[in-house]
Amino acid sequence: MITWLKRAGKGISMDLRGEIHEEMLLLRERAPEITGTLTCTVDGMLIATDISGHTEQTAALSSALISMARRMTDLVQVGALEETLISGTRGHAACYAAGPKLVLAVLAGPGANLGLLRIEGRKTAAKLAAIVERA
Repeated sequence: MITWLKRAGKGISMDLRGEIHEEMLLLRERAPEITGTLTCTVDGMLIATDISGHTEQTAALSSALISMARRMTDLVQVGALEETLISGTRGHAACYAAGPKLVLAVLAGPGANLGLLRIEGRKTAAKLAAIVERA
C-alpha cells in the first residue's frame, strides 16, 4: 500500500498529494512487475511511497540522481532528460523527472519488462508533472 506523508513536500497540498497517490496506484496496476514506487520533490522531500525501509534515503538519492542526470544530459547535449535506469543483479531502479518539481522512482525485479517500465514510468511522470503544474 502506498502511504503519503502530511509533513513532506513543502508546497504540495493535501489534494495534490491525493492525486499523486492515485497516479502511483494506477502505475502499479498497469505494470504489475513493479515492486515499489516513490515520489519526492527535487530537493528530496518524500511525498508518497510504498517502499519499505530507507525511504528518506531513497528519496534523497533519487533527487540527487535526477539532478546529476539533468546536468549530464545538458553537458553532452543529448536533449531533455527522460529517465535514469540502474540495473543490478537483483532488479532495477528507474528515476523519472516529473516536471521541474518532482521525481518518480520505480523499482522492479530482475525479470521485469523494461520496455513496459519505461513506457508506464514516463506516462506517470508526465501525469505527476501535470498535476503539480495545474496547482
